[in-house]
Amino acid sequence: MSVLRVAGLLLAGTCLLRSEFSVAAPMGVVPRPVECVEGQGRFTFSPDTVFWVRANDDRAVKVGQFLTKTLTTVMGEALQCKALSATAEVSTEGNVVLLRIDSSTQDIPREGYRLSVVPHYIQIEASSPAGLYYGVQTLLQLLPPQVYASNPQAGVDWSVAAVKISDAPRFGWRGLHLDVGRHFMPVSFIKKYIDLLAMHKMNRFHWHLTEDQGWRIEIKKYPRLTEIGSVRAESPRHGDRKQGDGKQYGPYFYTQDEVRDVVAYARERFVTVVPEIELPGHSMAALASYPESGCTGGPYRVRSRWGIEPDVYCAGNEQVFKFLEDVLTEVMDLFPSKVIHIGGDECPKKRWKECPKCQKRIEEEGLADEHELQSYFVQRIEKFL
Repeated sequence: MSVLRVAGLLLAGTCLLRSEFSVAAPMGVVPRPVECVEGQGRFTFSPDTVFWVRANDDRAVKVGQFLTKTLTTVMGEALQCKALSATAEVSTEGNVVLLRIDSSTQDIPREGYRLSVVPHYIQIEASSPAGLYYGVQTLLQLLPPQVYASNPQAGVDWSVAAVKISDAPRFGWRGLHLDVGRHFMPVSFIKKYIDLLAMHKMNRFHWHLTEDQGWRIEIKKYPRLTEIGSVRAESPRHGDRKQGDGKQYGPYFYTQDEVRDVVAYARERFVTVVPEIELPGHSMAALASYPESGCTGGPYRVRSRWGIEPDVYCAGNEQVFKFLEDVLTEVMDLFPSKVIHIGGDECPKKRWKECPKCQKRIEEEGLADEHELQSYFVQRIEKFL
């Protein structure tokens, strides 16, 4: 399913009728706004357009700068956004765009906005910088699609039809997942992915960083995670996943500086990056790097096929929990997200059934079986986080 369709499904809405406006078509805005009505005439951007931001918030000013930078890129004209004091008057004469934050307003939800377009004047009003940013994203969607180009576009009518839009998200958590364990993606792609999230007013990027098939994040205390775990001997052959392609894959991973760069980039677009560190299963890349973390002690290899691996972290080994706590401490230092995803899925119990340490743990903790041992494992990490 495409990003457009996912976003549309997440935040579907309706268009309402106002007496001074006609019922609006969807107008290409995704997700469809809660309220959207058309007016008369058009607003045309030009080199003389004046951009103002009224807000006591640096992030709001950056939203205005994002808008002018985007338009400067495609129009080939140097546009600037200036900050206004809370009491300064703004003339609606001429060709003016005003971005305004009023944190005291009660009728605009925190991530909501109101966009009004009339000839010669555009106003986007919100109660938070995030809402202001989403209003700007809607404004960009109302422009010709060339607005998303990376260089000046000749012969384009940079105008917007008169419209009034009020919108706010139905869901506080709106995100997409990306697995870079099996298929590594460079930072440039990650940033483009975040751009697309933000364009569709999503606010969570779920970054799946570890797998049986590859460990993709630098951990200073455990360098072998990337020295060994970021490389696999081969991958499934295209068109026949049961066969290998015979090509080494990696080393592919993100340095901690690259992670910080991505997190900062996402923050500017009001996207929270949620890292995922898989446990207790899907951990072969980690076991290949530190075989003492498994029940058998190895040897292990980074998995080169898709599917589920019977070897998992040893739940009876105290050193495993120390290892994971060390890893997660570095992860938490890198990511400001209040949520850290720890996987928990598809954990075979075969090794635990045969492992004396795991059986001892079951007995000492008064657990019924290996399924309760997994609950113990997950809850222990949960308490640490």
